[in-house]
Amino acid sequence: MKRFALLCVFALFASQVTIWGQSGTGTLKIVVAQNPYTGDRASPEISGGPAALVTRAVEKVSSMPGTTVELLPAVALDETEQKQYGQWNRFGLANGHLGKALARQVKPGTLPVGLLANCSSLSGMLAGLQDAGSVQKPLRVGLVFIDAHGDFNTPETTLSGMLGGMSVAVAAGHCLRRMRLQSGLDPAIPEENIVLACARDLDPLERERLEQSKIEQLTVNDIRSRSNKLRSEMERLSRLSDLIYVHIDMDVLDPREVSGHPLTVPGGPTSKELAAALRVMFTFKKTAALGIASYPYQKDEDRLSAAAVTNLIAGAAQGVQDREPYN
Repeated sequence: MKRFALLCVFALFASQVTIWGQSGTGTLKIVVAQNPYTGDRASPEISGGPAALVTRAVEKVSSMPGTTVELLPAVALDETEQKQYGQWNRFGLANGHLGKALARQVKPGTLPVGLLANCSSLSGMLAGLQDAGSVQKPLRVGLVFIDAHGDFNTPETTLSGMLGGMSVAVAAGHCLRRMRLQSGLDPAIPEENIVLACARDLDPLERERLEQSKIEQLTVNDIRSRSNKLRSEMERLSRLSDLIYVHIDMDVLDPREVSGHPLTVPGGPTSKELAAALRVMFTFKKTAALGIASYPYQKDEDRLSAAAVTNLIAGAAQGVQDREPYN
């Protein structure tokens, strides 16, 4: 009963659409989608992280020159979907809603941003870009996955059993096919269309899988220095893809900025360093959407992590604004 009441609250909130700032000629519209569903059996089914970011970080973005922010309804399951058995099953349904909402927002002059409970929403975001074409569908999608971890485990290789640690493998079609299809991601993303950035904590079998794959990698230094390899990988993805999605797990950052995150790894870039790299990535015209996952909303008393999210969104927006014209 308590879970049902909480879902009803989210459904009520989902009926509201908020717009901050004034739109006009030359204005970049940042459209914010939220998926509070976790899919993680060890955690509550719904996270307060995305909603917390709306008030702690996104409102500040609306004060950027030349931008307006539109807040889409948060993902919510209908009454029939809420009664479906299985948390992973319900999560796939939520991911499907996320993808449909995103697909409608991919257009010139718009930057879709997903605020995600965790990285398992990856398939929903990718599905939305696949379905964004007005004629050719599905579109070819490229992925830049920025995370301290590889998230390339499968149920056979995982040590932790965490669903979030399999998100790239799911998107690539290596496991949990039903969940991927329920999310709307079909076909899977080819390995050569994936770039993994800043991964520095890999399980042994996960590392072996990555070494045998066609996935390219960027180091933390590539991000910090905005290296030639960063640009060359964006050029390569632009040749292979119709649209590119950039996904960030906040555990990738310098642990001082995400001290409340349970999976921090030393040696990460600061949010300003990553924002500068995002600015480069989003100057590429095919880079179409940004996702930010795993905000530690319950342990961010000093709001350092929220400020980091503001920096990241601002970096991506500045990259789009660097284009002439926005497209």
